[in-house]
Amino acid sequence: MKMKLFQTICRQLRSSKGFSVESAALVAFSTSSYCCGRKKNVNPYEEVDQEKYSNLVQSVLSSRGVAHTPGSVEEDALLCGPVSKHKPPKQGEDPRVPQNWFPIFNPERSDKPNASDPSVPLKIPLQRNVIPSVTRVLQQTMTKRQVFWLERWKQRMILELGEDGFKEYNSSFHVCDHVYVKNLARDIFLQGKRFHEALESILSPQETLKERDENLLKSGYIESVQHILKDVSGVRALESAVQHETLNYIGLLDCVAEYQGKLCVIDWKTSEKPKPFIQSTFDNPLQVVAYMGAMNHDTNYSFQVQCGLIVVAYKDGSPAHPHFMDAELCSQYWAKWLLRLEEYTEKKKNQNIQKPE
Repeated sequence: MKMKLFQTICRQLRSSKGFSVESAALVAFSTSSYCCGRKKNVNPYEEVDQEKYSNLVQSVLSSRGVAHTPGSVEEDALLCGPVSKHKPPKQGEDPRVPQNWFPIFNPERSDKPNASDPSVPLKIPLQRNVIPSVTRVLQQTMTKRQVFWLERWKQRMILELGEDGFKEYNSSFHVCDHVYVKNLARDIFLQGKRFHEALESILSPQETLKERDENLLKSGYIESVQHILKDVSGVRALESAVQHETLNYIGLLDCVAEYQGKLCVIDWKTSEKPKPFIQSTFDNPLQVVAYMGAMNHDTNYSFQVQCGLIVVAYKDGSPAHPHFMDAELCSQYWAKWLLRLEEYTEKKKNQNIQKPE
């Protein structure tokens, strides 16, 4: 085998232009004596015929190797093993597809306003029942990585608020169906709520201007979203409930309005850390498309929405990051939401089977 490899290397060297293998004079070495002369400061590469071997050096160092011939491919396989023809899997790619597909958009509806649409934004109250909420589905189907980070956050919250304080916060977390981001202050329960109340006050019709609490409008979060609010108009719904009767889930969306002329389901979020990329918002895109799909098939709404917007506001007042989701991106996240919903349904089914009668 070693001889065969040596012969292969020799064939490659002989095929290089200007390279030849010649017999050299026999040199004998003796271990009985050693000459300790003074070393000469000589560059060993100066004696090499660089012009003669330039083509060989270029072929070795060049990032664009010469085209492989069948013979050279065979030799490469001998030296390095067979070439893998499989493409590496893309990171984060989920090969699964939903078993029970249901469209996110309703072909029977338009995103244009009708003359019969109410002049004030819809605000349908959320009816509590056994139907799971969007937040619950996402919580119950988190990945191991998400569970790890959630547990770290939970332990940090308990250190700040105590066991009883965290239980109080966690109970409001389930009821409101919103993911309010952690805050280091003791009034963590109120900050998310106040932020949403202030936005609702700003986006409500002008008749209610006198009822606004000016203290709510002075927070850093509101300052953070000022440049976003300039592009928001035509509000259709505020803090309004949605229900998907076919897929059997409910939710409470923040806002439906036009953003830069496109009707969107808008989700307002708060964060202490910058989130300039939509990937940094974790499951928020799934939450948005879940609300969107439910609203598009909810009989309480006469219109449909084809775009989403996640706005991440910051307490220090730095400009919020808007993450716009067009119809194509919403469709991609909708498929992921359907998978999570199926996973939740299957998990609940298995739990019911395991319950003793």
